[in-house]
Amino acid sequence: METIKLELDEKQHGAFNLYVDDKKLGEMTVSLKPDLLTVYHTGVEPEAEGKGYAKKLLEEMVSYVRANNLKVLPLCPYVHAQFKRHPDEYEDIWKK
Repeated sequence: METIKLELDEKQHGAFNLYVDDKKLGEMTVSLKPDLLTVYHTGVEPEAEGKGYAKKLLEEMVSYVRANNLKVLPLCPYVHAQFKRHPDEYEDIWKK
């Protein structure tokens, strides 16, 4: 069973980290401002690829952003590609 935690430092930089049995297998690095979440990178460990973990990180980030009334600046190629591929799904949170 995987768990995703948003872990930020005092400067509001950090990541949505994905753990399986307390082992970190994926992360989505972000920074947070009062009205904006910037996504820099999404990565999954090689042994965990192909299990849908990047998509789970994306879904967790989107839930967080919507719950906190934020916009997303998708600098991460994966997130940007998903936003472009499904614009209707992310229109409300996409900072273009």
